[in-house]
Amino acid sequence: MSAKTDTEVIIGGKVFTLSGYESEEYLQKVASYINNKVNEYGKVDSFRKQPLDTQNVLLQLNIADDYFKAKQQISLLEEELKAKDTEIYDLKHELIASQIKLENTEKNLKNLQNEAMRNPKK
Repeated sequence: MSAKTDTEVIIGGKVFTLSGYESEEYLQKVASYINNKVNEYGKVDSFRKQPLDTQNVLLQLNIADDYFKAKQQISLLEEELKAKDTEIYDLKHELIASQIKLENTEKNLKNLQNEAMRNPKK
């Protein structure tokens, strides 16, 4: 297990100390994401007019929405990957079957050529 990281970040103009087993860069990235959300919604008049606790709930809902949409996208991509893996598996088997068929055809052709050479037409 990696060492625990403590790093100071600024979120909404306030300094917080984040701790975790992730890198300092990752913790800064998380703080940056939160700041971007705060700034994005801070530009909306109807949001700014809400009480602070309502603003916080709206931000939390928006972040949760981002999270669930990302999870859904991951699920879709995993399904797509699984379908492509299945397609590749099927194509490999089809290729092997075609190679075997080709080898058998080549053997049959050689046998017919040998037979034709042994029994020339008169």
